[in-house]
Amino acid sequence: MRGRIMLAALAWPMAASAQTVPDATAQGDVAVTIYNNDLALIQDRRTLTLPAGRSRQEFADVSAAIRPETVTLGAPGTTVVEQNFDYDLLTPEKLMDKAVGQTVTLVHTNGATGVETRDSARILANNGGTVVQIGDRIEVLSQYGARVIFPSLPPNLRARPTLSITLDSVNAGPRPVTLNYLSKGFGWKADYVALFDEAAGKVDVQGWITLTNSSGTSFANANTLLVAGTVGDDNNNQRRYNNGSSPRPRGNQAGTESAGRERLGDFYVYPLAGRTTIANAQTKQVSFLDVGGVPAAKGYFFRNEWLGKLDEAKSVDTVLHFSSSRDGGLGDALPAGTVRVYMRDTRGAPQFIGESAIPHTPMGSRLALKTGEAFDVKILPSVLKREVIDSHEYERSFSYRVTDSRYGTREVKIDYSLSFWRTTMSYRFTNARPTPVTVEFVQDGLDVGWYWWLPTHVSSESLPGKWDSPDSRVWQVTVPANGETTLTVAFDSRY
Repeated sequence: MRGRIMLAALAWPMAASAQTVPDATAQGDVAVTIYNNDLALIQDRRTLTLPAGRSRQEFADVSAAIRPETVTLGAPGTTVVEQNFDYDLLTPEKLMDKAVGQTVTLVHTNGATGVETRDSARILANNGGTVVQIGDRIEVLSQYGARVIFPSLPPNLRARPTLSITLDSVNAGPRPVTLNYLSKGFGWKADYVALFDEAAGKVDVQGWITLTNSSGTSFANANTLLVAGTVGDDNNNQRRYNNGSSPRPRGNQAGTESAGRERLGDFYVYPLAGRTTIANAQTKQVSFLDVGGVPAAKGYFFRNEWLGKLDEAKSVDTVLHFSSSRDGGLGDALPAGTVRVYMRDTRGAPQFIGESAIPHTPMGSRLALKTGEAFDVKILPSVLKREVIDSHEYERSFSYRVTDSRYGTREVKIDYSLSFWRTTMSYRFTNARPTPVTVEFVQDGLDVGWYWWLPTHVSSESLPGKWDSPDSRVWQVTVPANGETTLTVAFDSRY
C-alpha cells in the first residue's frame, strides 16, 4: 500500500492550513455536520450561569456565515425571548464609518525628531477617503499620515461574530445550553487517486475527503460528520453533478448493493475518525478509501451525432472500466467527486493520464470513466450518399371514419406522398498501436419515432451492430495492429 500513499502525496501537494486557530474561543463542545452544498449544521454545547428572569447572553465565535433564521437554543428551564446576530465585524474601515460625526484625536509624528503632535478632529465623511474638520479648516486624512485615536468602540461593532440572545430563566444557576444553527461557507468533496496497471488488468484506488471552511470562524476540536448527498435548500445553492457538454461513455450503470456505512435518511454519513480542528480559510484532507487490486480494463469509445462527418480523423476516447461492487470491485458507495488516474511509466514512476468526474455512486455500480483521447486510435466518419427511396402503398394513403349528427357516418380517404431517405455512412477506424484494439462505436440521433411513428431502419451494415436504444445503435469495431477497419452502414429514415 506504500506505493499508493506516495502517489496520493504526489497528487495532493496543497492539503495545508492557511490560518491557525486562535488560542481562546468561547465555543463549547462543538459538532459540525458538513453537507455537499455549501452548508453545515453547527451544534455548540456550552455551560452558562444564568440569573433568574430575563438576561441577555452573548454567544461569541459563532460562524460569520450563520443563517440567523435557523438558530435554535435548548436550555433547561429557559425560554428564548429575542435573538440578534451582530455580524458587523470590527475593521479599521468600519470603525471609521461609525465615527462619522464624532470627534477623534489625530496623532502626527515628526519623522526627523520623533516628536508627536495631537489634534482634535471631527470626522465629516468616509467615502473613498476620510474628510475631517480640524478647527476651522477641512482636510482629507491621508491613510498613513496620522494615527487615529477613537474615544470608544461603537456598541454594534464586534471583534468576533456574536449571537446575542435574550433568555427568560425560571431559576438562577449554571446549566448546559445547546446552540444549533445552519451556516454557509462549508463544503466537502471526494477526490480519488487511481493507479491503473493495464498489463495486470488491475487498479488501486484511494479516496480522499477534502473539506473547506470559508465561514470566517474556526472550530477547534470538533466532532465532524460529512453527509454525502444533496439536501434540499431553498436558496438553490446546491452543487450539482454536471456531466459536461458531451455525453458520458457507455458502461456506467447504477448499482443495487447497500454499502455498510451509516445512513441519515437517504444519505450516507462519513464520520471523521476522532475530533479535528476545522480552521477558517483551511483545506483539510482525510483518507476514507484504500483498495488495491480491483479488476479494471481499458477501452475505446466514440459517439457520433446524426449525419456527423469530419474532414480530418479524430481521436476516440480512452475509457477506464471498473466496478464499485462488493465482489470484484471497490466494495463501497462513492461520494461525488473527481477520479484522477495514473499509470506507471517504464521507469516505474506514476504519471497522470487523465481525470473524470463521477456523481454519487451506489455500491455495485459499473463505472466507465473517460480519461482522455487516444493518440494512435482515430475515426473519420463520412456521409457517402443521401438518396430518396420509395415508400409502400399503405404509407401513401390512409382513411378514417367520421360521424356527425347532420350527415351521419362517412369515410374519408386521404392520399399523401411520403419521402424516405437512405443515408449511407462510412466510419474509417485507424490504429497506429502495435496491438489490435476494439472501439465501442455509437451512432446517435436515430430516433424519429416522434414523426408519424416511423423509426429508422438499418438496411445494410458491414459489421453486425445492435440497438442500444431507439435513438442509438452500437458496434464493437476491432481494428488490427497498425491497420484500419471501415464500417459502412445504410440507414433508412423519414428525414
